[in-house]
Amino acid sequence: MLAIGRMLQCMPAGAAVARTVLGLAGKSASVLTKQQVHTPRNTKDDGQFKTWKPLAPTLRQRRMASRKDLHKGGPMRELTVAKRRTGGRNNTGRITCRHRGGGMKRRIRLVDFRRTEPGPQQVVRLEYDPGRTAHIALLKHMESGKLSYILAPAKLSPGAVVQSYMRVAFESQKAGASSSSDAATQEEAPASEAEAVARLFRPQADLSAELTSRVIVETGNCMPLKMIPIGTKIHNIGLHPFGRGQLARSAGASAQLLFTAPTGLAQIKLMSGEVRRIPVDACATIGQVSNSHHKHETLGSAGARRRRGWRPTVRGTAMNTHDHPHGGGRGKSKGNKHPRSPWGKLAKGGKTRLKVSSLVVRGRPRR
Repeated sequence: MLAIGRMLQCMPAGAAVARTVLGLAGKSASVLTKQQVHTPRNTKDDGQFKTWKPLAPTLRQRRMASRKDLHKGGPMRELTVAKRRTGGRNNTGRITCRHRGGGMKRRIRLVDFRRTEPGPQQVVRLEYDPGRTAHIALLKHMESGKLSYILAPAKLSPGAVVQSYMRVAFESQKAGASSSSDAATQEEAPASEAEAVARLFRPQADLSAELTSRVIVETGNCMPLKMIPIGTKIHNIGLHPFGRGQLARSAGASAQLLFTAPTGLAQIKLMSGEVRRIPVDACATIGQVSNSHHKHETLGSAGARRRRGWRPTVRGTAMNTHDHPHGGGRGKSKGNKHPRSPWGKLAKGGKTRLKVSSLVVRGRPRR
């Protein structure tokens, strides 16, 4: 080793190399760790957003929501199914949905939107789902060991325990209905119609009040709307009694409960400002959906959008006359027409809703 060092020192440019070789030779390969090997960091993650050093023009404006707290591996294989792409084409091969095609392979995560499994469930980890904007949480039942996916509420961490009261509420409602029918057959005829209605719903209201006093209103717990205190933030809201959740499921979404009762219809206020009536037996989960910073993301490049399965969008003014209402003409001309879709529908300000639901109390504010 000393002979090699003297030979390198004899060379004019070998002094620094000699010192490096001798320094590394004095240490074994097992001593060198990853902390001693300098690797440049091209990204910065502050817990809210992940940004890139502009080594390329496409990275200068790129900004993604932070995923440092999510699971780094893949999903549970038994809780996924393969996603077969169509490229936007129907069974005859014609394009029915434009700007679709390509992209990375995906597997669909089977998310439990009904939450009918009773008992405590522990959060194992939080995961990224490429099929939705929100994050998902892997739950493990503390008694049966069954695994399932749910929409991850904000501020839900691994190790937390969540529960669902949908099965208990359904069984208590059945018991209340059977007891009320038996009581109606045994008791005498009521003096008035109002007294008959009061007798009919008294057992069910008593059971609902008793069950409501035993539920735990915490983030991630699922229960019917009639058990939730007024003013609570909720998400994954169903539209039918004991059905699956359909409203407020995207990233950062939530709704506010304005009114509820033991029976009948509850009222919720959506993020759009719309106030809507929902059956009180419909499911809802406490809290707001996770990944609220998704709306501030910037992909930064066309390639990032192609990897997500989106193809380019061509402007109507760049097409021919028979391809688009804005096409044809000399130069940038729309033919003195209001902006519209390729099929002639008005694109800005035109009415598209033919029928308004009778359950909408107040529509969303419009411009």
